[in-house]
Amino acid sequence: MNLFEKKIKSVLDLMVSRRGLLTGGIVTIATSLIPRKAFSAVKDVLLETERSLFLYNVYTGEKLKADYWSNGQYISDVLTEVNHLFRDHLTEAIETIDTNLLDLLYSLKEKLKINEPFNIVSGYRSPQTNAKLRKWRRGVAKNSLHMYGKAVDIRVPGYSTKAVRLAAIELQGGGVGYYPRSGFVHLDVGEIRYW
Repeated sequence: MNLFEKKIKSVLDLMVSRRGLLTGGIVTIATSLIPRKAFSAVKDVLLETERSLFLYNVYTGEKLKADYWSNGQYISDVLTEVNHLFRDHLTEAIETIDTNLLDLLYSLKEKLKINEPFNIVSGYRSPQTNAKLRKWRRGVAKNSLHMYGKAVDIRVPGYSTKAVRLAAIELQGGGVGYYPRSGFVHLDVGEIRYW
């Protein structure tokens, strides 16, 4: 099962309303009639019109609550704000955050019905910061996906790290790291793996 099929499955798992069931039927029909590449261009229009996230950077105190995707496209001004909020707070370096990571957070939000902000413990990491962390802590990857804007470490107020971990694993959107002693869960949009 590829990433596209996994995303469709996770969206279908979330559909429980009457409208959701109708949309699910349309998606099912469309996937069987439209070639995969053509369907990927229209799937978002069929599934929803807006995606929003509520984010809080635990080190800078900055918050962002906004629709980052609307009417079939990502909103560049909001993505710029997301990139700033996810920045390496030690070096102030900013990197483009992968929209697949935002979509994974959105799917997690929908799955758990989260209303509180995702507390960002670590978003983008510059190579310098990653190298320092490798010296100070075990388990920091030399080629961490944090350095490419493809990973985030989060806490979710009102949810245990175990609950967040289990929901993230069910989404099958990439890597999930479990750090109960530190109180966060790592999510990335790399290969599916767990630790």
